[in-house]
Amino acid sequence: IGARVGVNPYEVGLIGSTDAYTGIASAEENNFWGFRAVESTPESTFVELAGGTRGSDVSAQGLAAVWSEENTREALFAAFKRREVYATTGPRIRLRFFGGWDYNEKDARKKDLVTMAYVKGRPMGSDLTHGPKGKAPTFLMYAVKDPKGANLDRMQIVKGWLDADGKPQQHVYDTAWSDHRVRGEAGKVPSVGNSVDLTTGEYTNDIGAAALAGFWKDPDFDPMRRAFYYVRVLQIPTPRHTLYDAIALDMDPAQTGHPPTIQERAYSSPIWYTP
Repeated sequence: IGARVGVNPYEVGLIGSTDAYTGIASAEENNFWGFRAVESTPESTFVELAGGTRGSDVSAQGLAAVWSEENTREALFAAFKRREVYATTGPRIRLRFFGGWDYNEKDARKKDLVTMAYVKGRPMGSDLTHGPKGKAPTFLMYAVKDPKGANLDRMQIVKGWLDADGKPQQHVYDTAWSDHRVRGEAGKVPSVGNSVDLTTGEYTNDIGAAALAGFWKDPDFDPMRRAFYYVRVLQIPTPRHTLYDAIALDMDPAQTGHPPTIQERAYSSPIWYTP
């Protein structure tokens, strides 16, 4: 739409929510009571989600995170308005994401990364326009694990753009990862592993990292094409709520029809580039 009319009506920040329709506050993977969509019809009040989706088909919760200068209504709404917000699938992961034209690899290792990033660029939810000739956008990202949760596996940048035929394209780039793994021949970073005990539902933080920081420069930047960039952060694998159910019912986890573990994550609001 933006390419056709000049304005993108969907440049909005990204948040998350549980949206379970149960009124129950307990929504962690190890304490998930399930949910069903609510639709008021003459025949029924409670119906399953479209396509027959059940509570076992979804994960337990989502959270909205806001980078606000203070915990007041005015400051929170200001953060939403400037789209400096992000979503998680439940964990309280801290995530920062900045874009600009002058970041470098050394910036990702600085102790004052956040302060410096605001000075040299813009945070998640911002627009980049009319970059300096011959330069590609650069990005800094920083993530810290949930203090009571699992370590982090990796950070990735997801880039979206329109190709020469006007069709949407997307590519995922690994930008920072734990445990000194090395990219393979195909350019992919190997799996972080899995420490979950399928008989007890316990896991360990012997793999992954407590924090990750990274720098990335778009290797395929076309200054004439619109694009968006956002960061997603993946945790190491942790137990899914259906695994806890299988353990409690003394059944084979495979019988649930779902994977026994998941990789929880956080997603930043995008940074958009407009020619």
